[in-house]
Amino acid sequence: MNDVFVCPDCGGALSDWTCVRCGRAFSAPDGIPDLRPRGEARSEHVREFYEAAPFPGYPERDSLEWLRLRAGRSEFARMLDRAIPAEATIADVGCGTGQTSIFLARGERRIVAADLTRASLRLGAAAARRFGVDRAQFVQMDIHRPALRRGAFDVVYSSGVLHHTPDPAFAFARVAELVRPGGWIVLGLYNAFARIPLRARRAVARLSRFRWMPFDPVLRDRAGDPARREAWLRDQYRHPEEHRHTLGEVQRWFSSHGIDYVRSYPSALLATESDDLFEPAGDAWAPEQWLAQLGWMSALGHEGGLFVTVGRREPGAPASSPAGAQA
Repeated sequence: MNDVFVCPDCGGALSDWTCVRCGRAFSAPDGIPDLRPRGEARSEHVREFYEAAPFPGYPERDSLEWLRLRAGRSEFARMLDRAIPAEATIADVGCGTGQTSIFLARGERRIVAADLTRASLRLGAAAARRFGVDRAQFVQMDIHRPALRRGAFDVVYSSGVLHHTPDPAFAFARVAELVRPGGWIVLGLYNAFARIPLRARRAVARLSRFRWMPFDPVLRDRAGDPARREAWLRDQYRHPEEHRHTLGEVQRWFSSHGIDYVRSYPSALLATESDDLFEPAGDAWAPEQWLAQLGWMSALGHEGGLFVTVGRREPGAPASSPAGAQA
């Protein structure tokens, strides 16, 4: 899988985690390469935040069967697994503790599970070893200067990450570069409408100095698992960086970077859609999209308001770099 990695400083190819162009050697403690660029500190406060409490974490008694059963209860996870080809090369950018990477690591798929936080990566890599999963390579890198070759991936998955960066549009541009022509990008972000219920709960929590977090089903379900409860509490209520987005905003990002909008999850259409995540949705009337997003307050608000947008890079469209990116 080393053919997909490059030096984050100069873009040169890596051989045994050493850049063949500039000569920089990258360490790989615990078998997890540290491919962070020199001098990149835009997300340092976020890295430090997750080092204290990796998210989402694993329960005390887990197994590959537990993970697959848990993921299988999610309609979206089932749709994603069905849609991705059996021999796809996948980048999970901002993988956290790697649960999605491990879930997708079946068949002949190759997966790069990348995150900025080493504590999260250690949990994910340890779980992969425990479960006997060897199709996922865990690596430490920064989303602003990813150590991954442009256009190298059939599917780029990035969920719950960009809205925790200082400039989500810039971070998206870097992630979008990784998709090959004809490949897919699956992007999960906080929705500006669906996030309203949690923001209201957070306001009450802050007023009570976090002694009372009303009507949060995730905290209630994790009452018997203090570590995972604390991880959710920190991620949703105390995060130092958070942005919220509309579907129209993400569609404009796609258009600016040669990516065709395919569909959203949940659907932005009032009519029933196919359950094929990579099948294009019908044309949506703008008011219809706004009404759908208002409905997401009920559908998604209980778990934080995360929605997913799927896009496909136009065949033959080259990956482009934002201003100031590495050559």
